[in-house]
Amino acid sequence: MGRKAVDVVLLPAEAMTAKAIEINAELVKRFGNKIELNKENCLPHISLAMGCVEERDITSVKKVLEEIAEGTSLNNLRVVGIRAAGNSRGEKVSVFEVEKTRELQSLHEKVMDKLAPYFSSDVTEDMIYGDQEVAETTLLWIKNYREKSSFENFFPHITIGYGQIENQALPISFAAQQLALCHLGNHCTCRKILVSIKLEDM
Repeated sequence: MGRKAVDVVLLPAEAMTAKAIEINAELVKRFGNKIELNKENCLPHISLAMGCVEERDITSVKKVLEEIAEGTSLNNLRVVGIRAAGNSRGEKVSVFEVEKTRELQSLHEKVMDKLAPYFSSDVTEDMIYGDQEVAETTLLWIKNYREKSSFENFFPHITIGYGQIENQALPISFAAQQLALCHLGNHCTCRKILVSIKLEDM
């Protein structure tokens, strides 16, 4: 039994997923295909917690996520902006900025706290999905997630790809349909769903 690099994520409803994939396709045409979103093995998502987990603990993680998902409904999320920021190699990556509501912040903190006993940050290349060369930026992101991207630094977003995109009609309202645990691929993509729990539709 090994360890996997994982991401606890919110998977958006169909319309928002399709929108992210459509915009990503434009970016791919102009800036290359380092991130090519699709519905099968590179899913648009909002990250809530990243780390490495022992495969034998996945069942326990699933129980924790089921408890968290009970009574959680996120039907009123909104994309409020598009941000392009440079990664540690100076490459531009565009994201949909999701409004940080109290519910979203509290869900993030709950996931971080309750999964702390199972998560570690000492990631190595072999924990990443697939057998490609892993970008250093990917490992750094996972390693530093607790310190740099969580709690007061939590920035809810959907990565839409490398490059810069403009002129989208905003805000876009959408719902999150599932809370999922995904095996992380290169560029912190969600490659494979390991656990998925449907959120309440309230």
